[in-house]
Amino acid sequence: MRQKSLICIIFFSILLSFLLSLNPAAAEKKPPDVVTIKLEGAKLPPVIFSHPTHTEKAKLDCVTCHHKDTNPKEPESCLKCHPLKEAKDNAPLAKDAFHKKCQTCHKDSLSKGITAPTKCNECHKK
Repeated sequence: MRQKSLICIIFFSILLSFLLSLNPAAAEKKPPDVVTIKLEGAKLPPVIFSHPTHTEKAKLDCVTCHHKDTNPKEPESCLKCHPLKEAKDNAPLAKDAFHKKCQTCHKDSLSKGITAPTKCNECHKK
């Protein structure tokens, strides 16, 4: 009887250790550090977007850009709601949404003393 109790205690200890070692934060999606935003048919070069620059340096919350995500811990691509060619569900096209959100934020940041690109060729680099 004593041996069975010891085996059960060891088994449950191992099981508990395993369950406690699971980190729920590790299951969250981590955004890529860099995203290349290249829109079909665009005349300008793609934009290289840095998540760390925006979230760590500029201290922006993910919800600033991913404003309609149902799960803010696992944001979707902007293209899920903002299509490339045909508008749907009253969401602006990706190009228009990016320009409005990015340009507005960058211009606002200048008034706060934060240097952010505001000219086309500063974001659209070759």
